[in-house]
Amino acid sequence: MNVLADRLTIRSSTLSAQIGNTPLVDLGAFAAARGVCRDVHIFAKIEWMNPGGSVKARAALRMLEAGEAGGALRPGKIIIDSSSGNTGIALAMLGAERGYAVHLVMPANVSVERKALVQAFGALLIESDPLEGSDGALRLVRTLVTAAPERYFYTNQYDNPANWQAHYHTTGPEIWRQTSGNITHFVAGLGTTGTFTGVGRFLKQMRGAIELVAVQPEDELSVIEGLKHLPTAVKPGIWRPELVDRTVGIDGEIAWACTRALAREAGLFAGVSAGAAVAAALQVARGLEQGTVVTILPDDGSKYVSLGIFDE
Repeated sequence: MNVLADRLTIRSSTLSAQIGNTPLVDLGAFAAARGVCRDVHIFAKIEWMNPGGSVKARAALRMLEAGEAGGALRPGKIIIDSSSGNTGIALAMLGAERGYAVHLVMPANVSVERKALVQAFGALLIESDPLEGSDGALRLVRTLVTAAPERYFYTNQYDNPANWQAHYHTTGPEIWRQTSGNITHFVAGLGTTGTFTGVGRFLKQMRGAIELVAVQPEDELSVIEGLKHLPTAVKPGIWRPELVDRTVGIDGEIAWACTRALAREAGLFAGVSAGAAVAAALQVARGLEQGTVVTILPDDGSKYVSLGIFDE
C-alpha cells in the first residue's frame, strides 16, 4: 500500500471549472503617480488568470454549454466563429477539452502568437482579408455557415446572448463581492460588447447610481487590438447602448504607452486593450474626489510581443 497516497485526498476538477473567480488588483500606487486623488481607488480585474489566458474563456464556455443544452452542439458538429484572437483561443481550448473540431476565421494580420495558439489546440485557422479587420472575418464566417449550416455550430459571439450572460452571472457578481459593493464606476472596452453589457446589467441592477464607462478607439483610424470603434463598425446584436453613462475614446499610442507602463511600473504584463482600459480608468478617476473605479484587463501581453509594443 502507498501510505502517502492513502493519506491524501485528491480533488479533481475539469478545465472548464477553473474559469472565473479571477483576482482584483489594487492600482493605487500606479494611479497616484498619475495625479489620482488618494481617496479614489482603482482596481483591475486580472482576466488572464482564466484558462486560455483571457476574459473570453467565460463567454466561450457559456456559449458552448448553451449549445449543448439546446442540442445545437452535439458530436460531429464543428464549432466555428470569427475572432481577432482571444475568443478563438478559448473556443479552441474548450473544443479540445470537449472533443469537438474547431474552425476559426481570423484576419490574416493578427499576431503570430495568436495564430500559433489556436493551432496549438488543434483548431483549423481560416484567414480573412487583413484590410477588412474583424468585420471582414465576421462576414466570411457568416458566408461559410450559410453555405453549410448543417456542418457547423456557429457560436456567433457578436449576437449570442450567452456572451453577455456569462458576465452577468460571473464577472459582475465577482466584482460586486470583491469590492464589498463599494464600486462607483465600471470601465470596460468594447469589442463584442459582451463584458460591458453583462457586467453593466448586473451592476445597474445592484445599484443604479454606478456609472458605466465604455472605452473604444477615439476614431476609426486608431487601432487598438481587441477593441472596436462602434460608430464605424458592424454593431453586435448583443450591444445595448442605453447602458452607457459615458464613452471615453483612447488614442492607439496612449494605449500602447499605458500598456508598457503597466508592465514596467506595476508588474502587470497586460495586453493592449488592457492598456486602453486603464488609461480610460485613470481619466475617469482624475475627475473624482472619491470613489471606487474598477476596470477589466482582458488578457496578458504574451500575444502582442511580436508587434513591438514592449521594445521601447
